[in-house]
Amino acid sequence: MDSQPAPSPKGPIVCVFGGSGDICRSLAVLRLAEDTGRVLAELGYVVANGGYGGTMEASARGAKQAGGRTIGVTCSIWKSRPNAHLDEIIATGSLTERIETLLTIGQAGYVVLPGANGTLTDLASAWERKSVRHMHERPVVCVGRFWQPLITLITSARPASAGSIAVVDAPAELKRYFPAVRPQT
Repeated sequence: MDSQPAPSPKGPIVCVFGGSGDICRSLAVLRLAEDTGRVLAELGYVVANGGYGGTMEASARGAKQAGGRTIGVTCSIWKSRPNAHLDEIIATGSLTERIETLLTIGQAGYVVLPGANGTLTDLASAWERKSVRHMHERPVVCVGRFWQPLITLITSARPASAGSIAVVDAPAELKRYFPAVRPQT
């Protein structure tokens, strides 16, 4: 089991997993991501993500609009520039290092938005570590029903994993899993 990381001096960190592919460019998904970042920041959390466009940028923008702090974990294999809504950038040299960094700094938990292969990798990594208790207790929460068919499939094959993940319909419901760490503004 990993040791519990010390909280960031800027506040506890929630990693928001999402992507920049086609599905992540729809107005509804971008709004969902922005609202997610805003809600988490209003609750007092630092929002960390992959640092690029799409839902990553939208969740960072939402957090900044609410007065929150943001971290982007980028990777040298991509030539994209980090988005403009980041307070801190952590550069990594490989995809594996990037995922490991996101999983490590997300000591307050993980929120999963619609995405594709990269988001699936993040979701699977966080969910598996929680399912086999390779990290301290922290929530893994999907926002929206995008991942529900996959969750149903996996939990039918491995019923015990059902208790390691949650699904909410809207960002406002994240309050059930992420209690306020400062008075809401």
